[in-house]
Amino acid sequence: MKDETKCIRSGYKPKNGEPGVMPIVQSTTYVFDTAEKIGELFNFPNEHMYSRFSNPTVDCVEKKIADLEGGVGAMCTSSGQMASLMSVLNLAQAGDSIISASAIYGGTVNLFAVTLKKLGIECIFVDQDADEEEIDKCFKDNTRLVFGETLANPALSVFDIEKFAKIAHKHGVPLIVDNTFATPILCKPIKFGADVVVHSTTKYMDGHAVQGGGVIVDGGTFDWSNGKFPELVEPDESYHGFVYTEKFGKAAYIGKARMQLMRDFGAYPAANSAFLLNLGLETLAVRMERYCKNAYTVAQFLKSHPAVETVRYPGLEGDKYHEAAKKYLPNGSSGVISIDIKGGRKPAEIFMDSLNMASREVHVADIRTCVLHPASMTHRQLTDEQLTAAGINAGMVRLSVGLENCEDIIEDLDQALNKALR
Repeated sequence: MKDETKCIRSGYKPKNGEPGVMPIVQSTTYVFDTAEKIGELFNFPNEHMYSRFSNPTVDCVEKKIADLEGGVGAMCTSSGQMASLMSVLNLAQAGDSIISASAIYGGTVNLFAVTLKKLGIECIFVDQDADEEEIDKCFKDNTRLVFGETLANPALSVFDIEKFAKIAHKHGVPLIVDNTFATPILCKPIKFGADVVVHSTTKYMDGHAVQGGGVIVDGGTFDWSNGKFPELVEPDESYHGFVYTEKFGKAAYIGKARMQLMRDFGAYPAANSAFLLNLGLETLAVRMERYCKNAYTVAQFLKSHPAVETVRYPGLEGDKYHEAAKKYLPNGSSGVISIDIKGGRKPAEIFMDSLNMASREVHVADIRTCVLHPASMTHRQLTDEQLTAAGINAGMVRLSVGLENCEDIIEDLDQALNKALR
């Protein structure tokens, strides 16, 4: 099936006489005929037995997202941040090191630089535009993975997936890619060499700002038997000597994530949240096409406005990452644009406060056009050096172009920018 069809038909497949629409299984528990059956599930949980780590409604959504990304399995989480955290903790522990591109979401920078450090895991940040030799220097014997973001939030830099996959694999570790802004409609990182993909499903996948969630997708591409990951190929004493590669095969990574991390953390979404997410997924392909069309038109307008110093949108010719976008995002660069307002912080605040239609909110990738000032909001916890590394300055405004009529969006932006000029 093509993506447009997968969005609607994949995941839930009703049998004879069953509901045509994916039902909400609003239950924490499942009943079995014998104690022996329950014991078997604790040996190999290949059926639903408790909604802390699996649920039939959520399972359908996981299958749909895995299908869209081209993976062998997926696990939904309660937030995008939890998806990023679990994707790392599934491989790294105290005393280990990971490598991440510096141009990633500010919350993830804080997660990796501060919280993981408290857990004893080192994160080395690298310039994603650095050459291979420079990045090679950051690898250690205890490096467990490499992390990057397809379209960085809010720098809008395009991550060279193939380059980093090559480097990571040369050192015997997997590449994890946050594909939130691109979605599998615009880019499929696994096709370019990524081994694991994460999303904040709160964003475009949902699209309507009605549920918070995340997802981890296992590409099934990495060889865990290379000697660096004994926890996947040797018996897990916390689960009756379970060997993940033996039981799950290519889906060993996501199987371990569910059986170990979700078992212990329980950060699983509710069935109702998954139902709402699925409604968003059903229109994802249609919406992404419109987001890209609107954003490209708005970006062209902003590029010529006297109040705007810089427009960052890889879909525009002349953008630093335009060539990379043509390779990784040939069907569009999402609906998010970052602009630098002339004059810095104060004019940026005047611009935001002068908007009549666009929403000022801590959100992005919605059907509604919304704006945010990263330096004082989502990324305020970062140092000046970290802000610079993330491609952020005081006058940057992140604009998430929605699905309203494009003329209305431009009219609102124009009048607010004109006030910022005064």
